[in-house]
Amino acid sequence: MPLLPTQDFQGQPLVRVGDADSFLLLAPRHGGRLVRWVHRGQDILHWPGNADWSRPAKVRGGNPLLFPFIGRHFVEGNAGQWRDESGVVHTLAQHGFARDLPFDISAIDAQAITMTLREGDATRAGYPYAFVFDAVYALLPDGLEVTLRTTNTGERRLPCYPGHHFYFALPHTQRASASLGLARADRVRQLPDGKPGPAEAGETTYRLDDPRLQDTFHVFTDGPAATLAMPARTIAFELDLPGSASWHAVTTWSESEASDFYCVEPWVGLPDAIHHGHGLRWIEPGQTESAVCRLRVSA
Repeated sequence: MPLLPTQDFQGQPLVRVGDADSFLLLAPRHGGRLVRWVHRGQDILHWPGNADWSRPAKVRGGNPLLFPFIGRHFVEGNAGQWRDESGVVHTLAQHGFARDLPFDISAIDAQAITMTLREGDATRAGYPYAFVFDAVYALLPDGLEVTLRTTNTGERRLPCYPGHHFYFALPHTQRASASLGLARADRVRQLPDGKPGPAEAGETTYRLDDPRLQDTFHVFTDGPAATLAMPARTIAFELDLPGSASWHAVTTWSESEASDFYCVEPWVGLPDAIHHGHGLRWIEPGQTESAVCRLRVSA
């Protein structure tokens, strides 16, 4: 592989893809994290100026990769545990392990990069399956396409439901002026025992200061789609793409009312899906499944 294009950012040599006006900065060795996405000179994602690079998985910014499962899991009330198809209980951190582990770069060119995580000692205890997980970022003239691709390299079927955790840059003072548009979807929250709570009929548009959005899963009941409209830009999520696994929900979250970011997160499944089945995917030995989304940016 040729010498990687890098750029120093906060004292870190990040991998750069793109041109002078639109580019990505990524940290493959820190969970494959997308740290910056600049589109036509403007930062799309939030990244804190005082990021703690000794614990990058905990940094509120960029786009952490959530794999093999998203969210919290519970066994008999114990958080961080899940039971496999044989009844064996395993320990797995919230949102899985991908955001804590180094990825390899398996392909790169002027406009795209593929980062790869393979099963190993750091994955087997919490997830005893053989896999290859690829995250593919490809710049588009008007946005970004991201593919989460899982290949089962083992001899038994594996469960998974990956997702994204996009931290979009938005001053907290502008939340009342921003909105989220959704295809038909029900609002769902996770109960203390891990199960999904009762579904409430959702709306087609919400202001981002609506408290009903906090830590809420918007479970699609029709073709999945979302639009984040902010004062500076609009981001349209294309989630119903040919050849892609179904996106089960979009989750909305922010750390506090004073946070200068807002998270809109496409998820293949719901937290604890290994137990209740909502969005759970099974991949057979030798098979590959991809979850693809496109983010189109307009002024």
